[in-house]
Amino acid sequence: MLRAHWRPSVAILLTVTLLAAVFVKILPKSYTATTTLIVNSENKNPLAGQLYPLDPMAVMNYVATQTELMLSPVTLLPVVDRLKLTEDREFSAGVSVKDPDSRRDAVEKNLVNKLQVEQGRGGQLLYVSASAKDPWRAAEIANAVTDAYLEQERRRVNDSTGERAQRYSEQLAELRSKVTAAQDKVTAFRQQNGMTDLAATNIDTRETEVQALNSLEQKLLEAQNQRRALESKGAGEQSSADEVLASAQIQQLKTRLNTEESQLAQMSSTFGSRHPKVVQLRAQIAETHHALDTEMQTLSNNTSTQLTRAKELEEKYLKAVANQRAVTLHMRQLQDDGAKFVLELESAQRVYKQALDGYDQIIFASVPNYTNVNVISRATPPIKATKPNKLKLMFFATLVAIVLAVALPSGHELLFNRRLRCRDDIERGFGIPVLAEFDEVASLQMITI
Repeated sequence: MLRAHWRPSVAILLTVTLLAAVFVKILPKSYTATTTLIVNSENKNPLAGQLYPLDPMAVMNYVATQTELMLSPVTLLPVVDRLKLTEDREFSAGVSVKDPDSRRDAVEKNLVNKLQVEQGRGGQLLYVSASAKDPWRAAEIANAVTDAYLEQERRRVNDSTGERAQRYSEQLAELRSKVTAAQDKVTAFRQQNGMTDLAATNIDTRETEVQALNSLEQKLLEAQNQRRALESKGAGEQSSADEVLASAQIQQLKTRLNTEESQLAQMSSTFGSRHPKVVQLRAQIAETHHALDTEMQTLSNNTSTQLTRAKELEEKYLKAVANQRAVTLHMRQLQDDGAKFVLELESAQRVYKQALDGYDQIIFASVPNYTNVNVISRATPPIKATKPNKLKLMFFATLVAIVLAVALPSGHELLFNRRLRCRDDIERGFGIPVLAEFDEVASLQMITI
């Protein structure tokens, strides 16, 4: 069957292929320009509340959200107005409405069909592609969509950032006023109490006052011990007798008295009680007794005087200790108050310093130039058209031509003009077995002979 219809098959193949080539040739060309963007994997905005790398899932979700924003009317309507696409025949084709807003919306929908936003393999790249009949127009549209999107992104990020920066400035002024108030309190406290350095006063003065109090308490204890000892002397206690016996003058007088009494006993037994020497010795003994009593009385009077002085000294030390304790307690109170004021000042200064260190970053972040998406490369007019793909179209057109070249003649013979082409056709069609099969006769002239 194929051999019989090879001529029409070839004709169909050539005709379809030629028509496809002409059709592909007259198809309008379409150029595609692409802008490449990158999404920052770290949020460096000091006011955004995050200072750590975003996880991959968050980046993927963020990129998907940005893709929807790029193709939303919020981004594309400004592009329609900026490039005056409502007056471009390519984008306003098929738009019959006269109302400007409706026509603008319709052109925006046509523009969506000309745009394609793809995500890169790494998840952080975005490719914004725009198609148009003119290569310069395609690049212009891709760049305009990118610029409009970046403007919207900066506005969304920096508007809230600016408000927070203003609040931060107000809080910084409040912290500055707290530092000033704390400093004024410390200055007033120093002037009122005559302290130049509270930090040094807290250490040196406290040690000095404590040492003075300890010294006075030690002296008071010694005066009390001395007073108790003198009281014991006055009461005739053993300690007093010991001190009397320990007196050299008393011991001498007692020794002298014992000697004289021994002599008196000897002389009385020898000379008698009326002997002049005995009388003289008795007079000496009386004088010695008188001297001993006088010395013991003097010693007793001296103990009373010392006791009185000891009591006066103890009373003086009691008052001094009480006064020193009051001074020490007052000084400690001043030190505690001063330490509290210094602590408040240091705390306010520390907080203010931390806030002041981040102030430059806050002001920089509030400037309308921050965005999480940056441009890597802008779209340039393409040199070659992306559509139509002539090789691909001609390949499919050739396949279709081959199928038609085989199917049309064969289908026509099978359905409308059935012929007997082989022994199988006779056996299947008529149910008659074929006994012999002859080759094609060379020519009719041979048959006539």
